[in-house]
Amino acid sequence: MSDTILDRCEANNLRMTDQRRTIAAVLEEADDHPDVEELYARASQVDPRISLATVYRTVKLFEESGILNKREFGDGRARYETADRDHHDHLIDLHSGEVIEFVDPDIEALQEKIAAKLGYRLKGHRLELYGVPIKRDDG
Repeated sequence: MSDTILDRCEANNLRMTDQRRTIAAVLEEADDHPDVEELYARASQVDPRISLATVYRTVKLFEESGILNKREFGDGRARYETADRDHHDHLIDLHSGEVIEFVDPDIEALQEKIAAKLGYRLKGHRLELYGVPIKRDDG
């Protein structure tokens, strides 16, 4: 895949308006899993002419074009991340809503082992863990 969201949009022959370019740039800079409202807040700081409806349409277009992946972590908000990322799993903090990405070779191997034991070869998977921070008494 190409290096940036904008490159992938152009490779998919998407018509790129200035507002779509702004939204693509905001997504490119995101190091979290923003929802549409968060994307709108960030994009409208760059270009106040961008509407929430434009962000919704653009995100849907990017998702349908395979540029973004939609993630739902049980909080009623669809969140987005770029589709070209290396495989990773998610741990969702139920108190703060923070989404922590991780890769664990032991978990990956165990999933393969379980699939093989059941007579399958894995073609993909998604793992989401939901938790609350452990309170530690440092005193």
